[in-house]
Amino acid sequence: MYSGLAQTGAWGCFDEFNRINIEVLSVVAQQILSILSALSAGATRFVFQEGREINLVWSCGIFITMNPGYAGRTELPDYLKSMFRPISMVVPDSTMIAEIILFAEGFNNTKVLARKVHTLYSLAVQQLSKQDHYNFGLRALTSVLRYAGKKKRANPDMSDEELRTAIEKDIKEFGLKPHPSTILKVIQLYETKNSRSISDTPPC
Repeated sequence: MYSGLAQTGAWGCFDEFNRINIEVLSVVAQQILSILSALSAGATRFVFQEGREINLVWSCGIFITMNPGYAGRTELPDYLKSMFRPISMVVPDSTMIAEIILFAEGFNNTKVLARKVHTLYSLAVQQLSKQDHYNFGLRALTSVLRYAGKKKRANPDMSDEELRTAIEKDIKEFGLKPHPSTILKVIQLYETKNSRSISDTPPC
């Protein structure tokens, strides 16, 4: 792949570069170094690997992205880090991203819903322990919103708050008071049953 970039002058961006095993990274580092050295020397041909000489087009470029701190990521060796100019990205505006996704998925009251989702995930990050199996990042947030859109498309005529009205009606018919916490628990149970596979095996 790097040989192809060098010979065609194309650009390549390698996403989540630090997921590559350290053994493979050492080989990759040698290939990148040979290309960068040839570019610095202004060469049009150079020895790429194992004595093989190839053409070099000056416009080629190699870029990488990384997610430091994620589980399963490798720390890049210093000699490989030095080959790239670091650029840090700011924390994305998850509220705006949630609002745009919800709107694209067909929801109406997207500003309010996006704030609720952002608040939920912010509290989860702050309150829950820092364990690897907890993931409340942007990827998890967008997955939940896509799932919400799937449910919305399955019931296109149902209003975002129609379920709450139906629950309140049933609670009153049983002669009970529709307390907000009770309604919330019913909605949570309903969503849990819909989003998880429930075993048909009867309890022991």
